[in-house]
Amino acid sequence: MSDMVEKYRREVCELHGELIRWGLVAWTAGNVSARVPGTDLMVIKPSGVSYEDLTPESMVVCDLDGVPVDEGASPSSDTGSHAYVYRRRPDVGGVVHTHSPYATAWAATGEPIPCVITAMADEFGGEIPVGPFALIGDESIGEGIVETLEGSRSPAVLMRQHGVFSIGKDAKAAVKAAVMCEDVARTVHIAKQMGAVEPISGADVDSLFDRYQNVYGQKKGPAGAASRERAGAAEGKDD
Repeated sequence: MSDMVEKYRREVCELHGELIRWGLVAWTAGNVSARVPGTDLMVIKPSGVSYEDLTPESMVVCDLDGVPVDEGASPSSDTGSHAYVYRRRPDVGGVVHTHSPYATAWAATGEPIPCVITAMADEFGGEIPVGPFALIGDESIGEGIVETLEGSRSPAVLMRQHGVFSIGKDAKAAVKAAVMCEDVARTVHIAKQMGAVEPISGADVDSLFDRYQNVYGQKKGPAGAASRERAGAAEGKDD
Protein backbone atom coordinates (compact mmCIF):
# COMPACT_ATOMS: atom_id res chain seq x y z
CA MET A 1 0.00 0.00 0.00
CA SER A 2 2.74 2.48 0.94
CA ASP A 3 4.54 1.79 -2.34
CA MET A 4 1.36 2.56 -4.27
CA VAL A 5 0.81 5.82 -2.39
CA GLU A 6 4.41 6.88 -2.99
CA LYS A 7 4.03 6.15 -6.69
CA TYR A 8 1.06 8.50 -6.88
CA ARG A 9 2.79 11.16 -4.83
CA ARG A 10 5.54 11.20 -7.46
CA GLU A 11 3.12 11.18 -10.36
CA VAL A 12 0.95 14.00 -9.03
CA CYS A 13 4.02 16.09 -8.24
CA GLU A 14 5.40 15.62 -11.77
CA LEU A 15 2.07 16.41 -13.42
CA HIS A 16 1.97 19.82 -11.75
CA GLY A 17 5.00 20.61 -13.90
CA GLU A 18 2.83 20.05 -16.98
CA LEU A 19 0.50 22.82 -15.85
CA ILE A 20 3.47 25.21 -15.83
CA ARG A 21 4.80 23.84 -19.13
CA TRP A 22 1.51 24.53 -20.94
CA GLY A 23 0.89 27.93 -19.33
CA LEU A 24 -2.26 26.90 -17.50
CA VAL A 25 -1.49 28.35 -14.06
CA ALA A 26 -0.04 31.41 -12.35
CA TRP A 27 1.68 31.70 -8.96
CA THR A 28 0.21 28.97 -6.70
CA ALA A 29 -3.21 28.65 -8.37
CA GLY A 30 -4.41 25.34 -9.74
CA ASN A 31 -4.06 21.74 -8.65
CA VAL A 32 -3.87 18.13 -9.75
CA SER A 33 -5.17 15.15 -7.81
CA ALA A 34 -5.20 11.41 -8.37
CA ARG A 35 -7.22 8.57 -6.92
CA VAL A 36 -5.02 5.81 -5.51
CA PRO A 37 -6.41 2.66 -7.21
CA GLY A 38 -7.83 -0.01 -4.95
CA THR A 39 -8.07 2.36 -1.98
CA ASP A 40 -10.29 5.10 -0.62
CA LEU A 41 -7.43 7.58 -0.89
CA MET A 42 -6.47 10.48 -3.11
CA VAL A 43 -3.26 12.52 -3.51
CA ILE A 44 -3.44 16.28 -4.07
CA LYS A 45 -1.30 19.41 -4.08
CA PRO A 46 -0.71 21.23 -0.78
CA SER A 47 -2.41 24.61 -0.40
CA GLY A 48 -0.53 27.77 -1.32
CA VAL A 49 2.82 26.14 -2.10
CA SER A 50 4.82 27.43 -5.09
CA TYR A 51 5.15 24.99 -7.96
CA GLU A 52 8.93 25.20 -7.79
CA ASP A 53 8.80 24.04 -4.17
CA LEU A 54 6.61 21.00 -4.77
CA THR A 55 8.11 17.60 -3.99
CA PRO A 56 6.58 14.13 -3.86
CA GLU A 57 6.84 14.28 -0.08
CA SER A 58 4.85 17.52 0.04
CA MET A 59 1.84 16.01 -1.75
CA VAL A 60 -1.05 15.46 0.66
CA VAL A 61 -2.78 12.09 1.00
CA CYS A 62 -6.47 12.36 1.91
CA ASP A 63 -9.41 10.03 2.26
CA LEU A 64 -12.35 10.43 -0.10
CA ASP A 65 -14.02 12.82 2.31
CA GLY A 66 -11.05 15.14 1.79
CA VAL A 67 -9.56 14.56 5.24
CA PRO A 68 -5.73 14.23 5.38
CA VAL A 69 -4.62 10.83 6.65
CA ASP A 70 -1.23 12.03 7.94
CA GLU A 71 0.03 15.09 9.73
CA GLY A 72 1.74 17.61 7.49
CA ALA A 73 0.82 20.27 4.96
CA SER A 74 -2.77 21.39 4.49
CA PRO A 75 -4.32 20.14 1.24
CA SER A 76 -5.58 22.36 -1.57
CA SER A 77 -8.65 24.46 -0.85
CA ASP A 78 -10.36 22.50 -3.65
CA THR A 79 -9.84 19.14 -1.92
CA GLY A 80 -13.47 18.78 -0.86
CA SER A 81 -14.63 19.19 -4.44
CA HIS A 82 -12.07 16.73 -5.82
CA ALA A 83 -13.14 14.22 -3.17
CA TYR A 84 -16.81 14.70 -4.06
CA VAL A 85 -16.07 13.92 -7.70
CA TYR A 86 -14.22 10.73 -6.77
CA ARG A 87 -17.07 9.56 -4.53
CA ARG A 88 -19.74 10.20 -7.14
CA ARG A 89 -17.75 9.16 -10.22
CA PRO A 90 -15.91 5.85 -9.64
CA ASP A 91 -14.73 5.97 -13.27
CA VAL A 92 -12.68 9.11 -12.54
CA GLY A 93 -9.05 8.60 -11.53
CA GLY A 94 -7.79 12.18 -11.85
CA VAL A 95 -9.08 15.73 -11.40
CA VAL A 96 -7.37 18.97 -12.46
CA HIS A 97 -8.20 22.61 -11.80
CA THR A 98 -6.71 25.58 -13.63
CA HIS A 99 -7.44 29.25 -14.28
CA SER A 100 -6.00 29.07 -17.79
CA PRO A 101 -6.69 32.47 -19.40
CA TYR A 102 -8.76 31.77 -22.51
CA ALA A 103 -10.91 29.03 -20.99
CA THR A 104 -11.43 31.10 -17.85
CA ALA A 105 -12.49 34.05 -20.02
CA TRP A 106 -15.25 31.83 -21.42
CA ALA A 107 -16.16 30.87 -17.84
CA ALA A 108 -16.33 34.57 -16.91
CA THR A 109 -18.91 35.18 -19.63
CA GLY A 110 -20.88 32.07 -18.70
CA GLU A 111 -20.76 30.89 -22.29
CA PRO A 112 -20.02 27.28 -23.27
CA ILE A 113 -17.33 26.77 -25.90
CA PRO A 114 -19.18 25.67 -29.05
CA CYS A 115 -17.95 22.63 -30.97
CA VAL A 116 -16.82 24.36 -34.15
CA ILE A 117 -13.51 22.58 -34.87
CA THR A 118 -12.71 18.89 -35.29
CA ALA A 119 -10.23 18.89 -32.40
CA MET A 120 -13.15 19.66 -30.07
CA ALA A 121 -15.26 16.88 -31.52
CA ASP A 122 -12.33 14.49 -31.10
CA GLU A 123 -11.52 15.32 -27.50
CA PHE A 124 -14.77 16.59 -26.01
CA GLY A 125 -17.52 15.02 -28.11
CA GLY A 126 -19.36 18.34 -28.32
CA GLU A 127 -19.31 21.71 -26.60
CA ILE A 128 -17.47 22.34 -23.35
CA PRO A 129 -20.28 23.13 -20.90
CA VAL A 130 -20.57 25.78 -18.21
CA GLY A 131 -21.24 24.79 -14.61
CA PRO A 132 -22.85 26.92 -11.90
CA PHE A 133 -21.12 29.55 -9.80
CA ALA A 134 -20.00 28.12 -6.46
CA LEU A 135 -17.84 29.36 -3.62
CA ILE A 136 -14.49 27.71 -2.84
CA GLY A 137 -13.85 25.68 0.29
CA ASP A 138 -16.46 22.93 0.46
CA GLU A 139 -18.02 20.38 -1.91
CA SER A 140 -20.16 22.89 -3.83
CA ILE A 141 -17.84 23.05 -6.84
CA GLY A 142 -17.65 19.25 -6.95
CA GLU A 143 -21.44 19.06 -6.95
CA GLY A 144 -21.54 21.46 -9.90
CA ILE A 145 -18.91 19.47 -11.80
CA VAL A 146 -20.75 16.18 -11.41
CA GLU A 147 -24.14 17.68 -12.20
CA THR A 148 -22.91 19.54 -15.30
CA LEU A 149 -20.97 16.63 -16.77
CA GLU A 150 -23.78 14.13 -16.27
CA GLY A 151 -24.75 12.95 -19.75
CA SER A 152 -21.90 14.94 -21.35
CA ARG A 153 -18.93 13.43 -23.16
CA SER A 154 -16.77 16.41 -22.23
CA PRO A 155 -13.99 15.72 -19.71
CA ALA A 156 -13.86 19.45 -18.92
CA VAL A 157 -16.28 21.96 -17.45
CA LEU A 158 -16.05 25.75 -17.19
CA MET A 159 -17.21 26.65 -13.70
CA ARG A 160 -18.92 30.02 -14.02
CA GLN A 161 -16.75 33.00 -13.06
CA HIS A 162 -14.07 30.66 -11.72
CA GLY A 163 -12.09 28.44 -14.08
CA VAL A 164 -11.62 25.00 -15.57
CA PHE A 165 -12.05 21.61 -13.94
CA SER A 166 -11.20 18.50 -15.92
CA ILE A 167 -11.49 14.80 -15.20
CA GLY A 168 -9.96 11.65 -16.64
CA LYS A 169 -9.47 7.93 -16.15
CA ASP A 170 -6.22 8.94 -14.46
CA ALA A 171 -4.46 12.16 -13.54
CA LYS A 172 -2.50 12.32 -16.81
CA ALA A 173 -5.73 12.11 -18.83
CA ALA A 174 -7.23 14.90 -16.73
CA VAL A 175 -4.16 17.07 -17.38
CA LYS A 176 -4.46 16.40 -21.11
CA ALA A 177 -8.10 17.51 -21.00
CA ALA A 178 -7.07 20.75 -19.26
CA VAL A 179 -4.39 21.40 -21.88
CA MET A 180 -6.76 20.75 -24.78
CA CYS A 181 -9.52 22.83 -23.17
CA GLU A 182 -7.26 25.89 -23.13
CA ASP A 183 -6.09 25.18 -26.67
CA VAL A 184 -9.58 25.06 -28.17
CA ALA A 185 -10.78 27.96 -26.00
CA ARG A 186 -8.06 30.12 -27.55
CA THR A 187 -8.71 28.94 -31.10
CA VAL A 188 -12.48 29.41 -30.93
CA HIS A 189 -12.05 32.86 -29.35
CA ILE A 190 -9.77 33.93 -32.22
CA ALA A 191 -12.20 32.50 -34.76
CA LYS A 192 -15.06 34.52 -33.28
CA GLN A 193 -13.04 37.72 -33.70
CA MET A 194 -12.81 36.94 -37.42
CA GLY A 195 -16.51 36.28 -37.93
CA ALA A 196 -19.39 33.96 -37.19
CA VAL A 197 -18.60 30.37 -36.25
CA GLU A 198 -20.78 27.41 -37.19
CA PRO A 199 -21.07 24.35 -34.94
CA ILE A 200 -20.25 20.97 -36.48
CA SER A 201 -23.34 18.84 -37.03
CA GLY A 202 -24.22 16.31 -34.37
CA ALA A 203 -23.76 13.35 -36.69
CA ASP A 204 -20.29 14.52 -37.70
CA VAL A 205 -19.34 15.17 -34.07
CA ASP A 206 -20.39 11.61 -33.23
CA SER A 207 -18.32 10.22 -36.08
CA LEU A 208 -15.24 12.26 -35.21
CA PHE A 209 -15.48 11.42 -31.51
CA ASP A 210 -15.89 7.70 -32.16
CA ARG A 211 -12.94 7.64 -34.56
CA TYR A 212 -10.62 9.52 -32.22
CA GLN A 213 -11.58 7.51 -29.15
CA ASN A 214 -11.59 4.08 -30.81
CA VAL A 215 -9.38 4.20 -33.92
CA TYR A 216 -6.78 6.97 -33.59
CA GLY A 217 -3.40 6.15 -32.08
CA GLN A 218 -1.68 2.88 -31.31
CA LYS A 219 -2.93 -0.35 -29.82
CA LYS A 220 -0.75 -2.92 -28.13
CA GLY A 221 0.40 -5.74 -30.37
CA PRO A 222 1.24 -5.84 -34.10
CA ALA A 223 -2.25 -6.91 -35.15
CA GLY A 224 -3.86 -3.98 -33.37
CA ALA A 225 -1.32 -1.52 -34.78
CA ALA A 226 -1.84 -2.81 -38.30
CA SER A 227 -5.61 -2.56 -38.06
CA ARG A 228 -5.34 1.01 -36.74
CA GLU A 229 -3.02 1.93 -39.59
CA ARG A 230 -5.45 0.55 -42.16
CA ALA A 231 -8.36 2.35 -40.52
CA GLY A 232 -6.42 5.60 -40.45
CA ALA A 233 -5.55 5.30 -44.12
CA ALA A 234 -9.17 4.62 -45.00
CA GLU A 235 -10.66 7.44 -42.95
CA GLY A 236 -7.86 10.01 -43.08
CA LYS A 237 -5.75 10.92 -40.09
CA ASP A 238 -5.73 14.26 -38.32
CA ASP A 239 -2.71 14.64 -36.01
